[in-house]
Amino acid sequence: MTTLALEARQAALHRMLESRMAEEKIQELFLANLIRGTTHLSPGQEACAMGTAAALRPGDTVTCTYRGHHHAIALGVPLRRLMAEMMGKASGSCGGKGGSMHITDASVGLLGANAIVGGQIPIALGAALTAQVKGTGAVAVTFFGEGATNIGAFHEALNMASVWKLPVLFMCENNLYGEYSVWNKTTPVQDIAVRAASYAMPGVIVDGQDAEAVYGAASEAVARARAGDGPTLIELKTYRFRGHSRTDMAPYRPAGELDEWLKRDPIEILKARMIADGQLDEVEFEELSRAAETAVMDAVEWARSEPFPTLEEMTKDIYYESAGA
Repeated sequence: MTTLALEARQAALHRMLESRMAEEKIQELFLANLIRGTTHLSPGQEACAMGTAAALRPGDTVTCTYRGHHHAIALGVPLRRLMAEMMGKASGSCGGKGGSMHITDASVGLLGANAIVGGQIPIALGAALTAQVKGTGAVAVTFFGEGATNIGAFHEALNMASVWKLPVLFMCENNLYGEYSVWNKTTPVQDIAVRAASYAMPGVIVDGQDAEAVYGAASEAVARARAGDGPTLIELKTYRFRGHSRTDMAPYRPAGELDEWLKRDPIEILKARMIADGQLDEVEFEELSRAAETAVMDAVEWARSEPFPTLEEMTKDIYYESAGA
């Protein structure tokens, strides 16, 4: 298995901790009516984002679903800007106008979360085509759930990407549930990855709870894309520890299912591997945890004191405005 260097392991573990703690705080803020709209959390899926981000370089781009906080944090969206965006503040990464389901920060390559199921997939195709035409060597990555593989945009995107050999990674975070429906009630195949065969591209199944397994698969696919050999479909077998959104307690889950998946917490998996390799001990892990918690709390307090957008600012960013306009 491909492993991360020590510093990359430390960074991945730290960001997974930040993501977990940030989302716990986001839930609290939502219930306190400090975050409007809705939220979709991803505890349990952190390794999918962190492992993939470790395989990318500046200039690469990512699109994702409305469950996108972990992708934003993995790519390096500053926690302050993220929390401000959650609260609709002017200093948020989208000026407070995107919120939880549309978190975006082009400065780190995040072209946006998308509230339309599968809507982000064709956008990544456009980014990949741009990279190909301009010869930048950049790769586009798009994250989506297993439910999105049953819609037309998924199949059309894979077909076009394969025909044009576009540098794009299709990353399916298969967390077993499309909203409240278990995957096998809506999907006729056992593994999403087998659908790649229809489009003459590699289909890879990966343990989505293992950040280094994700990194290894993503690295191979990225290298293939940069070499001009086209796209890859990677299925990340993962699980969300919370319900679909808001106050969903997930009563549709079979008894004991969550307990089994909690034993494969991605944070604990990487932590245990680092301890076994002599790169971490419990004291150091607690220090990392405290540092992550401090960073999250700092971001929350800073964001709470920031102003909301003015009425004038609310009408901007609707249409393209050139610098000379």
